[in-house]
Amino acid sequence: MNQNPSAFDRQILHTDLDSFFTSVEVLRQPQLRGRPLLVGGSSDRGVVAAASYEARRFGVRAAMPMRLARRLCPEATVIKGDYESYNQYSNLVTEILTERAPVLEKASIDEFYVDMTGMEKFVGCLQWAKETKEAIVRETGLSVSWGLSNTKTVSKMAANENKPNGALYVRAPEVQPFLWQLNVSKLPGVGEKMAHTLRCMGVTKLGTLAQIPRRLLEKTFGKTGLFLWDRANGIDPTPVLPSHKQKSMSKEMTFQVDTMDVKMLQETLARMVEMLAYDLRKSGFCAGKVTVKIRYSDFQTYSRQVTIPVTSSDHQLTLAALKAFDALYNRRLLIRLVGVSLGKLVRGTEQLALFDAAGDVVSSRLPALYQKTDRIRDRHGEQKIGRASNFKLGI
Repeated sequence: MNQNPSAFDRQILHTDLDSFFTSVEVLRQPQLRGRPLLVGGSSDRGVVAAASYEARRFGVRAAMPMRLARRLCPEATVIKGDYESYNQYSNLVTEILTERAPVLEKASIDEFYVDMTGMEKFVGCLQWAKETKEAIVRETGLSVSWGLSNTKTVSKMAANENKPNGALYVRAPEVQPFLWQLNVSKLPGVGEKMAHTLRCMGVTKLGTLAQIPRRLLEKTFGKTGLFLWDRANGIDPTPVLPSHKQKSMSKEMTFQVDTMDVKMLQETLARMVEMLAYDLRKSGFCAGKVTVKIRYSDFQTYSRQVTIPVTSSDHQLTLAALKAFDALYNRRLLIRLVGVSLGKLVRGTEQLALFDAAGDVVSSRLPALYQKTDRIRDRHGEQKIGRASNFKLGI
């Protein structure tokens, strides 16, 4: 295998908080320990955001419809979820790692990468990983799994193979033997459709995938084929980024009853955009892309995106979202879910002219209006103010 020697010598740790949402709920409500737990929408139309390991034994998994999850595990306790608490615990872990780690990347609310290359000459990477895990458990009470190897992909897979409360060090010479005995579905980035396609080709193990000529995979799958070959052979030059750049913000809503009420759908999108725009301004971002997602009653899902000049203004973002929705929606079909995400995020505040392109002086008053409404939300909560047409939605 032609692998970059410098990459061969890297030491990258992946730290994963086990069943994070349900673990936090157990810390907040100790009487739930040992019981099957589901975090997500409590109605039959809801979706499972997280399942405890006790619930997973019944076949329950994240993103599963709550109705099916309850059928598989009728004794499960369903919790709506407290995302403020989840963020607080995530920040506690971030602080612990930041104080100790030379280079830290927070990949998600419950996953972290640490580049420890060079530390083996001092404290030793394996010892550092063990001591850091002990510190997280001691100071937060959360269960942690970690994987240590020479790439981000392998370290993540090592952590996944030993959950919960596990640890695995895959040294550079052991990378290929470790990878090649795993199913292709274990490779991060390989979803159900790709795994199915590979199985239909007779490829079930990463070892088989790694032996397919690279050019053949490229011819079959394009750039994705190159990605598959590299990762199956343990090649991943992706660096650990010291400050993970936020790429998007999103919200979605699953309806209690499938609907074709266009006005209600538009109002739902407008309310979600209003809340996202508030989050944008609060975080100091502007967005340059709006994406709308629709899931029909048959679970077919489609999306449409609109690129716009960077903005954090409700009215500009809402116009873009409604434009994408109108281009996307087939009005003959019932809708189960709608979602919207804001992408191409950039740091900074929007610079608005006194008059907009149409010479409308009203636009010059909007920044001051947003500042006032944001202050009300900061003090009294997001639900206390908004467009009158959106209040009845209860989003």
